[in-house]
Amino acid sequence: MILAVGIVGNVEDIGLEGTKIKVDRTHVEIDQWCQTGEPGIYAIGDLVGPPWLAHKASHEGVICVEKIAGVKGVHPLDTGNIPGCTYCRPQVASVGMTEAAAKAAGHAVKVGRFPFMGNGKAIALGEPEGLVKTVFDAKTGELLGAHMIGAEVTEMIQGYTIARSLESTEAELMHTVFPHPTLSEMMHESVLDAYGRAVHF
Repeated sequence: MILAVGIVGNVEDIGLEGTKIKVDRTHVEIDQWCQTGEPGIYAIGDLVGPPWLAHKASHEGVICVEKIAGVKGVHPLDTGNIPGCTYCRPQVASVGMTEAAAKAAGHAVKVGRFPFMGNGKAIALGEPEGLVKTVFDAKTGELLGAHMIGAEVTEMIQGYTIARSLESTEAELMHTVFPHPTLSEMMHESVLDAYGRAVHF
């Protein structure tokens, strides 16, 4: 069993006293460009709060340095587009809102599900246990979230992460050609299922 209750920032004795840097519950407060309240001082990663993931920290570092360097077209980080991965057996991966969170935020939703058992590659690999779930806004078709459990889902989640970053709707995902035979076909089937159009179900 894994129990994760959060991370505290290591803010003691690092010279923050006498600066304009604000700390809230051991985490340094930053703006959308990772700048603290002290001009010229930036912070990233676990020190600035959740999600506590290496890939989030790395991306914050890129945003921060590009903004300092004056690179054009830098975008602030949207934490709703950061994939979460749990490297256990079976693997777990997700991005965006859960169905419950989407409903709580006032969205009418369409939800699609597709089991690993319905995928030939999963069966051939001896990994028939698992599920892919997608959550869409019923009015706009926006992909609100995707959640997976099963073999190699920590690799597959990136497809949905790209879709969210591009603000894709169900239409783009339905018209995307997924290679066969692959585990990624389940991603397509889950999208189709949300709209009553699953093929291999």
